[in-house]
Parts: sequence; structure tokens; C-alpha cells
Amino acid sequence: MKRLLLAACATALLATSTLADPLPGYDRLDIEAPHRAAPVAASLWYPAGETTYRVPIGENAIFYGTPAYMGAAIREGRHPLVLLSHGSGGNMDNLGWLSSRLALKGAMVLAVNHPGSTSGDSSPRRSVRLAERAADLTAALDQILNDPDLARYIDPSRIAALGFSLGGATALNLAGARADRSLYARYCERFPDAADCVFFGVSGGVDFSSLPDAFSDDSRDPRVTAAIAVDPAITYAMTPESVKAMNLPVLLVNLGGDDLLKAVDVSAAGSGLAGALPQAEYARFAPANHFTFLGLCKPDGGRVLAQGGEDAICDDPQGADRAGVHEVIAERIAAFLRL
Repeated sequence: MKRLLLAACATALLATSTLADPLPGYDRLDIEAPHRAAPVAASLWYPAGETTYRVPIGENAIFYGTPAYMGAAIREGRHPLVLLSHGSGGNMDNLGWLSSRLALKGAMVLAVNHPGSTSGDSSPRRSVRLAERAADLTAALDQILNDPDLARYIDPSRIAALGFSLGGATALNLAGARADRSLYARYCERFPDAADCVFFGVSGGVDFSSLPDAFSDDSRDPRVTAAIAVDPAITYAMTPESVKAMNLPVLLVNLGGDDLLKAVDVSAAGSGLAGALPQAEYARFAPANHFTFLGLCKPDGGRVLAQGGEDAICDDPQGADRAGVHEVIAERIAAFLRL
């Protein structure tokens, strides 16, 4: 019986190792972060050098998962590294559709679940502590570069920060942008119905006249050589001095046409960040909305969300093709990163 079991396992492994599917590798890490009470959960997507078994990453009742080879060997060579920050209430695996595509083009993608700002643990009072989010990724970068089994695969001259929504602010913080508390308070006075102002001020009771120091701390990580921010939050509050000093390539992406959220508009009609950065590229995709950037929803995803009183994150505007938008955004980001 033991021989039969061993033979069956060997046959299964052989079948797995000969799969021709072009899938990335995926693994998880625990990040020791001095500013946190407990380790931070992290994930790593990368070009796979071998195959193991397929796992649907991020699969749940709402979203389809993204297939990857769990724990597969990393393809030899030095690869660009992307630090990925999810939005408020999101998580590192829901953006697997993008991480997977970047890994298949040769990049490694290191993402974290930001405590207090992730799925099932999204607190307005904790999410507004921007410096803690940036420090999560700095700690993750420290750890991976100090791990000889991983560092040998990383090109330290090509480290980029990428984020969506509040994660877009995190990516910009890592690239040198600093938020000013008084500027943000004035922004929310001007646009009280803006999504971020409602989330922080109305839902969470955050007092904009006394935001924490961690809202405005300098979080620049000099190892970051480029940044991508998709529908970034907080850009109205970024200081002109810090923006002017960001002498590195930055790609800014907005989702939507006339329905573009005021809170994330970085064009001249919004915060004007795209025109203020020294080396900015700007791209806009429509028809789409803010939530089109999230993973592909299952047929019953919208109903599950409605039953739980959640945002309609599965609803795209008329004529939008979420899968198609994902493809063109991924290609645009890959081109910016020269993958």
C-alpha cells in the first residue's frame, strides 16, 4: 500500500511539473515590523522557474481567484521588484490579477495586508495613519533584501512602489510625497461629500483639525526608483515642496470619464498632481470606475455584497469590460516599468 501511495504521489508530481500553463509563482511571508504589535502578512509573486501545484489566490464568495504555482522555485536572474499597496478595505490578494501579469513579464511583486486598513479590519482612525502603511512596505523591503535566498533574485536598481486608492497615496509617500494636515482639512471643508472625507470624518469620526502626526510624516524610501499610483487618495493634501522634489518617474492612472471620483482626480480639473510632478506620465481609462480596478467578480458577487450592506464594488458603468480594462492597465504599467 505504501508503494502504491508513493507511486501515485510521484505520478501526480510528474504531471504537475509538466504543466504548460504560463503561471507565476506565489508565496507568503511574515514581516517583522517594529512599528506594529504583530508581524504583517505579506505575499510575493514572481516569475516561476519550476512548477508546483496550482492555487487560486484570492478566491472567495465575491471574487474569482488568480491561479499561481504555490511556492515554486524562482526563475534565475535578477528581477525588478514592485512594492504593492492595496486600498482601504482591500487586501494584497485581490489585486492578484495585476501582480500575476507583472510577474509573468519578469517582475517580482511584494505586497502586504496593512493592519487596520485591510479586508475585515478597515478602521478609518487607523487607515488615516499614512506613515504606518508606508512603513509596512519599507519593513517588507528591508526583510526581503536581507534574506539571501530572495535578495539574489532582486535588481536593487529597479524598485518601484505601486498602489491603488489609499494605496496610491502610500506609493506616493514612499516616493517622497508628504501630506499636510491643514491642506487635507481644507480639502474636506471644500468637498465634504468626497468619498475619503465621508469615510474618515463621517463614518469614522476622525477630527480633521487634529489629524495624527503619522498623517504627515516623511515616509520617503530612497531605494524606490519609480512610482505608480492608480486613483490615488489624499493628493489634494500633498505639499507642493515635496511634490516638486520627487525627481523620479511617476505614472498616475485615473479610472472613469465624466464620472471620475473627485477624490482621486489628479488631472488639472482635480488636484493637479499630474501637472505638478517633475517626471509624471498620466493615463486615463474609460468606461470604468474606481472599483473596476478590483478583481473579477463572480455572478453572485454583487448580491452577496448587497446582503452585507457593502459598497457596490462589482458594478461597472455601462459598456465597461472589467477584464479588458485590466489588460490595458497592466500593459500600460508594464510599459512604464520597462518589463
